[in-house]
Amino acid sequence: MLKRISMLVVAGLAAATLAGCGSESGGGSEAGGGGGDAIVMGFSQVGAESGWRTANTKSVQDSAKEAGITLKFSDAQQKQENQIKAIRSYIQQKVDVIAFSPVVESGWDTVLKEAQGANIPVILTDRAVDSADTSLYKTFLGSDFVEEGKKAGQWLVEEYKDASDTVNIVELQGTTGSAPANDRKSGFAEVIGADPKFKIIASQTGDFTRAKGKEVMEAFLKAHPDIDVLYAHNDDMGLGAIEAIEGAGKVPGKDIKIITVDAVKDGMQALADGKINYIVECSPLLGPQLMDLAKKVVAGESVPARVVTEETTFTQEQAKEALPSRQY
Repeated sequence: MLKRISMLVVAGLAAATLAGCGSESGGGSEAGGGGGDAIVMGFSQVGAESGWRTANTKSVQDSAKEAGITLKFSDAQQKQENQIKAIRSYIQQKVDVIAFSPVVESGWDTVLKEAQGANIPVILTDRAVDSADTSLYKTFLGSDFVEEGKKAGQWLVEEYKDASDTVNIVELQGTTGSAPANDRKSGFAEVIGADPKFKIIASQTGDFTRAKGKEVMEAFLKAHPDIDVLYAHNDDMGLGAIEAIEGAGKVPGKDIKIITVDAVKDGMQALADGKINYIVECSPLLGPQLMDLAKKVVAGESVPARVVTEETTFTQEQAKEALPSRQY
């Protein structure tokens, strides 16, 4: 049975050490319960690059309606400058609370200080920032990406525990500079680094998109005929890589073992079909928790510095069991 997503609240830890899931959807829009007294939230989404991000956007928009919160939504199209512009617009409009999923980790202090100066609380969702000044935001809501990378590495170590030959790994990284890309890479490297037989022979960004995942994997296959394992930072890049692997006359899941992160429906189907070998879950359904946190910070209530979603992992059999009830 698929584990229910539960919330693990860890108070007192700086959100800057965390990160969020990797992928994107949207367009400037408003949704909410109307009413002059309704909380107004300005939300800047990373973009719309994957199935994960589309599900995340829908969760935020639907949850705002259910909570009676007026949502001013913008799609940054994976550009930090667009997010900064949106946040400044929200400050000018004097919204009650700002939430956003940062495209990259660095470069936010100036605009966050502007929000703080306007007495508008900020919530980081899905991805964190690396600011040393944790007073610039109220809380971080999302996943522990380092732990996701570790889970991917742990499966690989177990899968090849009896192997004596070198295991050649290629890695499809998420958007350069983003929290999930940085942390999923470091968590994975930490685990496999204990055994010298595991060797990452190529690592390059696929920008969390299916098309780029396919393109980069095609280049990997041409340069490295001896790939044993692919580690992709999200399902979409892994699905694109599968197309490249099949195009090269190889069998995904057999000739090249594949590990991905997210567990969206398309990825889960590929896992059930044996084309992916293992998926580490990263839930996009953060909307209800975000609206609850927004109400609390607007009311002046204290909230934990960090709210981390607890997630699971999937093998082929577990994917088959979970797919019929999968929400995203």
